Formats: sequence, structure tokens, C-alpha cells
Amino acid sequence: MQPDHIDASLVDFGVLTDWMDGQGLPGGAFEAVERLGGGTQNVLIRFWRGPREYVLRRPPAHPRPKSNDALRREARVLAALSGTGVRAPRLIAACPDETVMGGAVFYLMESVRGFNPTTTLPDLHAGDPAVRHRMGLEAAAALAELGAIDHVAVGLGDMGRPEGFLERQVGRWLSELESYNALDGYPGPRIPGLTKVASWLEDNRPPTWRPGIMHGDYHLANLLYSFTDSEVAAIVDWEMCTIGDPLLDLGWLIATWPGEETAKLSGAIGAAGGLPSPAELAAVYAARSDRDLSALTWYAVMACFKLGIVLEGTHARACAGKAAKDVGDLLHATTLGLFARALTFMEA
Repeated sequence: MQPDHIDASLVDFGVLTDWMDGQGLPGGAFEAVERLGGGTQNVLIRFWRGPREYVLRRPPAHPRPKSNDALRREARVLAALSGTGVRAPRLIAACPDETVMGGAVFYLMESVRGFNPTTTLPDLHAGDPAVRHRMGLEAAAALAELGAIDHVAVGLGDMGRPEGFLERQVGRWLSELESYNALDGYPGPRIPGLTKVASWLEDNRPPTWRPGIMHGDYHLANLLYSFTDSEVAAIVDWEMCTIGDPLLDLGWLIATWPGEETAKLSGAIGAAGGLPSPAELAAVYAARSDRDLSALTWYAVMACFKLGIVLEGTHARACAGKAAKDVGDLLHATTLGLFARALTFMEA
């Protein structure tokens, strides 16, 4: 039976029944069906069927051109990480064929009990700065676990294009920024420091690096924490994962770390304070990794550069009437803050 509050164009539970039965999963009625919120456009629906709880993930109702490919990649990475100890949701089954569910790839994963620290803090975490400090350290520790995985050994040796990954980054994102000029009403990128940051990145790129699994969007909003302690329960939202340089994930964490320039990105935990410094994050990562962190500043600047350009895209779309003006203005301000942070990192 189709739950009344779930649009059948998103998830047809009749189709899902047949597919799950074909996968040999437990049968029975669908119970406690609810749509989950989050910081992603992808659809998340939690339900029970028989003795087991599931979360279904699929692209948004109006998918982007590469949404299905992103979900296929997510499912493959989650399957590869199963049993490694990396704190990722455990994949149960995936349907890479978009013709099964009306044009959308989907997969089922185990439900993770945890909270997003940028949207809410339970009393334990809100009331004790020592707990929040450990939460920050745990973010770095969980990332180091991911960076330590041998992607070839877990079956991801043919994924992505790691060759020339760092060399492509500046040109790739400058081209993305240039593409926004096609949007009517966008006045062009008015980003102080843009040219200076791009030139510095090209001139200071690390000469050597080692490929590995990258989450691609590693920050506090994409972590779920345990309700009972400071542990990271799961790293979520793997849609930007690839094989690249894992140190860019650490740079991303530092670039988005709560501060004046990124206050809008860090929400509840940023407002509460008590978090460790970026230097402490780096120390935790270094203690659990054999990667060379001597060029960490470059990775943090690169993360500011890339994320700033990504957020500027929403501002450009807002100028063209394709996104809300208040959201576009907010994200443009965040872009300016990220480039200011990049310049600070460079000068330090």
C-alpha cells in the first residue's frame, strides 16, 4: 500500500515491494514511513518492513543531469566501505537501473541514530563545552579513518580520474565560475582576491600526493553524532565522493570550520562554541595518518576557492531569477567570507 504522505512519483511502494522481494529482503507491510529532512536535495525516506529498518535514498523529484550517476557512485563507495570501520551508513541493497523506479536510481541503507550538530544540539552536547571540543576532534579522527583506506584494495581502483587531479582543480573551478556568466542578470564574479588566490594555488601546488577515497563535502553538517557521547555515528551525503586527494577533505573541514566567515555554515554547534582549533584538527589527523600534511595550507585555500565558487553559482542563479534572492545573497556573502579566509591562510 502506498503511504498517503509519500508521493508515488518519488517512491512507488508497489514497485519497491517487488524489487525488495526480488532482492530476498524480508517481506511484510511498510510501517513508520517518514520522509527525512537534511541539507541535501536528494530524497531520504525511512521505514520499517518486517523486522528491519531501512532508509531509501534517491535523487530529487527534478534530478540534475548527473544525479543518477552520483547515486550509483555513492552506492558503490558505501558497499566498498562496508566492513572497513569507516563510519559510513551500511549499504543494504542498490538499484542502479533507473527504469525500475520511474527514472531514478535508488538504494537502501541502514538507519543511523544520530543528530546533525549544525541543526540541533541535545542537552548533553549543548551544556558541556568539553563534549563539543571532543566532537570536533572526533570529526578529524573519523576523516583520518577514511583517508587511510586503500581504495584499490576495496575494489575502487577503476573509479574516478586520480591522474592529474590536483593539477586540474584551479582550471576546473575557474571554468565553472566563467559558466555563470551565461545566466541573464548575473553581473559577473565580484570576489575580492579571486585572481590572487587562483595564482597562489597554481604556484604552490603540492608536488606529490597519494590518491585515496575522498568524501568531497566533508564538514560538520554532513556528520551525524551519537546522542550519548561525542562520537561521530556516521559520515553522510556521499554524492560528491571520488578518488582524489583525501587531504582536500581535511582542507575542506578546516575551510568550513566555525568562525566569523563561515558562521552561516556551522549553525547550532558553531554558535555554541567550545570547538578545537584547526591546528588541533590537523594534529588529530596527523596522529592517525601517514600522509604528508606539510602543504595543509594549500588544501585549506583550495577548499575555500572551490566551495566559494560552488556557492557563487546559487548567487548567479538568484540574479537570473532561478533561485531565491535571500539565499543567493547569503551564499554570496559566504563566498566573500571564504575568499577572505583563503587570503588569511595564505598570509599566515
